[in-house]
Amino acid sequence: MFNKVILIGNLTKDPEVRYTPQGTSVCNFRIAVNRTYKQGDEVKKEATFIDVVVFGKQADTCGQYLNKGGAVLVEGRLQERRWETEEGQQRSKFEVVAQSVRFLSKKQGGAADTGAGADIAPPDETTDLEPF
Repeated sequence: MFNKVILIGNLTKDPEVRYTPQGTSVCNFRIAVNRTYKQGDEVKKEATFIDVVVFGKQADTCGQYLNKGGAVLVEGRLQERRWETEEGQQRSKFEVVAQSVRFLSKKQGGAADTGAGADIAPPDETTDLEPF
């Protein structure tokens, strides 16, 4: 089987870093992935909100250098997490477990985010042929 996800989006809030009992860093953040498409003569926009989890040294780096609104390219795998509430209800959610997070520069020639990253900005417009 093949399970690979590649997303470009912007953080919806500052990342949260926690640590496992063994001391491993875990960083959680949410990104908004925007999509622009045409429906007849009308141009429509929609956003999909996706939770991302990062482990280890990369989690520390994300927690240190990423901020709300920052653009990232996330490469990883899709995972479903299941749990039971105190009331006994079954819950689940999908999230991306990141294997790689690249910090992207800001749009319109702005200064690049601090830390390692790419010198590209997410596309301003997309077509139905583009996956992002």
